[in-house]
Amino acid sequence: MKAILVKKPGGPEELILGEYEQPLPGPYDLLIKVHATALNRADTLQRQGKYPPPKGASPLLGLEIAGEVVEAGINCTRFSKGDKVFGLLPGGGYAEYAIIDENMAMPVPDNLSMEEAAAIPEVFMTAYQALFWLGRLQPGERTLIHAGASGVGTAAIQLARVQKADILVTASEWKLHACKELGAHKTINYQDPEVPFEDEVLAYTNNEGVDVIVDFIAGPYFNQNINCLRTDGRLVILASLGGGKVEEFDLRKILIKRLQVMGSTLRSRTKDYQIKLTQEMSNFAMPHFQNGTIKPVVDSVYDWQDVAEAHRYMENNKNIGKIVLRVS
Repeated sequence: MKAILVKKPGGPEELILGEYEQPLPGPYDLLIKVHATALNRADTLQRQGKYPPPKGASPLLGLEIAGEVVEAGINCTRFSKGDKVFGLLPGGGYAEYAIIDENMAMPVPDNLSMEEAAAIPEVFMTAYQALFWLGRLQPGERTLIHAGASGVGTAAIQLARVQKADILVTASEWKLHACKELGAHKTINYQDPEVPFEDEVLAYTNNEGVDVIVDFIAGPYFNQNINCLRTDGRLVILASLGGGKVEEFDLRKILIKRLQVMGSTLRSRTKDYQIKLTQEMSNFAMPHFQNGTIKPVVDSVYDWQDVAEAHRYMENNKNIGKIVLRVS
């Protein structure tokens, strides 16, 4: 089959369209003819040799797909040949064919294209996990979502809106309008050197702070994040794009406000964990996808032959929402 290969660890120019062995489905697997896949930061890190796939996963890039079932394993009961499905993978999405555990697959809603469906799994499952499983966000609580215009950010805003939370986001100034359109109540330009986001958050909340923070920056934001949390607040760290070190921090702040600081990844979780998350997220969000109250935010769609250009675009932080590859 055709697949996107990494010639050697490095930049986007190392990505080529080549040939790779077609995967064989096990008894509980679906073999999917891939119509679309989507980019994630993990793909760019794996391309650079900095994020190896989990043991047993395909070495090919690609953590999510949408496509058509061409073969179902002998123990599969939920889907059959010809069904349109989408879902999360541990790897292997940048290819003509991919396999997915039947319990990780979800039906493509009739009102969504394959490109839109491919933009859902990684970001909505990550956002659902961060807000509800880890952050335990309740109706009426406040949440601060960093990188609000990213794929996970745009998903988190919409999930928090359905939960009737008060939503604050940080993003580049030119991306703030898109965040507000999705449901953010307070938008903050994190690039403003005169006003730290901490000041904006505390002013908006009358110095009370927020209940849940979803963060991707880590080190440079840690002190401000802690200061932004109210008593019994929860900080969920999903990445360390700004660096992993904090120069100085007073741990007594965590004790005084009874704070919880959590880190999480999704790709390295067990299959059972991912299946449970898939099913809970689907039960919560699928009716909203079907009636349009939640939607995948697709920034751009590239032909997969232009994968290098798509990776450059992501690494330049130009996108609002997801970057999708159309597999032809």
